Amino acid sequence: MNYSRFFNPTSLARQPSAIRVMTAIVASGPPSLISMAGGMPNADLFPIHEASLTLRDGSVLRIPPEQMKKALQYSATPGLPELVQWMKTLQKQMHNPPTRGISDPQRQLDVLITTGSQDGICKTMEACLQEGQNVLLETPTYSGTLSIVKPMRPKMLGIKSDKDGLDPAHLREVLSKWHPSDAKDDSSSIPRLLYLVPNGGNPTGAGLTLKRKKEIYELAQQYDLLILEDDPYYYLQFNEPYIPSLLSMDVDGRVVRFDSVSKLLSGGARVGVVTGPKAVLERINFHMQASVLHTSGLAQTCILSVLESMGQDGLRKHAHTVADFYLKQRDACIAAVEKHLTGLAEWSVPSGGMFLWIRLLHVKDTFSLITEKARAAEVIFVPGQAFMIDEAAPSPYLRASYSLVSPADMDKGFQRLADLLREQSKE
Repeated sequence: MNYSRFFNPTSLARQPSAIRVMTAIVASGPPSLISMAGGMPNADLFPIHEASLTLRDGSVLRIPPEQMKKALQYSATPGLPELVQWMKTLQKQMHNPPTRGISDPQRQLDVLITTGSQDGICKTMEACLQEGQNVLLETPTYSGTLSIVKPMRPKMLGIKSDKDGLDPAHLREVLSKWHPSDAKDDSSSIPRLLYLVPNGGNPTGAGLTLKRKKEIYELAQQYDLLILEDDPYYYLQFNEPYIPSLLSMDVDGRVVRFDSVSKLLSGGARVGVVTGPKAVLERINFHMQASVLHTSGLAQTCILSVLESMGQDGLRKHAHTVADFYLKQRDACIAAVEKHLTGLAEWSVPSGGMFLWIRLLHVKDTFSLITEKARAAEVIFVPGQAFMIDEAAPSPYLRASYSLVSPADMDKGFQRLADLLREQSKE
């Protein structure tokens, strides 16, 4: 792996912050270390002394004064060491990445805590993309990623997806415009980056099959692609055992995986996890040193306290409880759609996550229907354009989220949409 070919000049020019390096040295030093280097405020002057978290089962987690001092103080950029280690153990148990423990310092697996997984995706894209460069994106795709990528003005090559996720046959077709050897030519326009959401896709709810994952990884090897595996819905798969991740089959160090606690523990905590080769995580680390410095120590400490109280087995049990809830919500959503939209729309049953992707049969563009008429009828969805590379092109799709809505309200919502569609067909 020649990682330098994946980074743009701005990223390659980033150097470690001298102060951030010193902060890490102090944080990992012995108690006898006398430091007059860092510009840290005196934590004894902070007004918060300690805290406690009351969980839904009634148990109370106490964050004692010494732990609170660490939470409120500046810390090393990669994350609180205890949380980083907890996540490394989790990734080992869940994915057993082949690059874990290898001697190559560039390809060796590492973990970095970011301010939500989207922050990690953003910084990775900012490290890799250049204006005019070809980049491969699953389509439709997460609108937040499009918001990151579009201002960088690369040439976005959409790879089709269906109920089983990204279509490797279409990926192969798009890549066939180049020869694999072009990856060794720095002047070639061959794509270097592939972004996808492998489970419970946002907006489609689709999940990649194991067969497709293997095909995609083989193509990535053939054309020397770096895969960005954005997987916040991994634990919201509705069938078990979980489909193995791309990280679990990454023998080369070409997968950068993005996990999040948002769907299981807290969206507002803004704690994400990036797992991948050290060469890539180092670039993200250097960017963080110049921007956020590190993810909120208080948020990391709260999340760590909850994770430690659960343990690895407890987290998986909690994940099953969450997935069971969303499965029931999905089933209620499908029942309501079948009741009201049969003959008016098409859809596939989501294999995970919290979204249903719907194609309206007699509507060329859902934008005005959703933003004006549906809003007036007191039901709202997301128009399909939000998830398309060409957001100006008409789209007959809409995304419905079943995460918060009761079955009764889902029934009412889709009935209102059906009424609108019937009224529109008479116009």
